[in-house]
Amino acid sequence: MTILYLLIPLSLVLLGLAVWAFFWAVKNDQFEDLEGPAHRILFDEDENDLTAEEREKRRQAARRKPSEKDDNGPAKR
Repeated sequence: MTILYLLIPLSLVLLGLAVWAFFWAVKNDQFEDLEGPAHRILFDEDENDLTAEEREKRRQAARRKPSEKDDNGPAKR
């Protein structure tokens, strides 16, 4: 019976910590986008996520790759 004097306050402290952690998560936008990560894994790279400069760099790099293979002989793996 005397163990209840220890367990009840301990459980209230743990409950208080859980409530605090929940409100902290809500305040820091941890629950803002629940479906985004699940859908993001389905797509390798989305052009819409890149800035215009990054898109242009990627296009230029894609144009350079075939010419480098021709100049240096067969592509090595």
